[in-house]
Amino acid sequence: MLEHLWNGWRSAYVQQWSENAGSPPAPVSGSVFTQILNSGLSDDDSHIVHRGMQCFAIMNAFPYASGHLLILPYREVADLEDLSGEEAQELWATVTTAVQVLKSVYQPQGLNVGINLGPPAGGSVSQHLHVHVVPRWIGDANFMTAVANTRTLPEAIGDSAQRIRAAWLKFGNVGA
Repeated sequence: MLEHLWNGWRSAYVQQWSENAGSPPAPVSGSVFTQILNSGLSDDDSHIVHRGMQCFAIMNAFPYASGHLLILPYREVADLEDLSGEEAQELWATVTTAVQVLKSVYQPQGLNVGINLGPPAGGSVSQHLHVHVVPRWIGDANFMTAVANTRTLPEAIGDSAQRIRAAWLKFGNVGA
């Protein structure tokens, strides 16, 4: 059976291409995270939920579960050992606050906290280190993932970002 994947953003992308006389967009430099930071988008539009001095927290655009956060330094660095002392300290303090925030907002039964270093480890944006903080519940990977290769997420990313941003204020501004 033919599966359909609706990707409404694609028409805007294709239309932009045709408006530029059929030429592809100019190449961009930096990781997707660096591009977001340099885009000029508001935190609401980019789904950034916290900004510290050295690090920030952003919603994962391709979440495993509602509330899936990424914590990363502003500076594009690939490996833990390349972080400055200040970046490392703030990164882990921000991860700790993210755990507290997600526990408060979602009341998960557990959390995954992890880093994929390098492409062989599963790092899809391996040039810009980022820590995943994912709320988890017993049974949250249901038959849809196994049978239909589809994840079901009960909350829109913008709604998640709004809830997390509001809760973050209760736990203080780590690094701000």
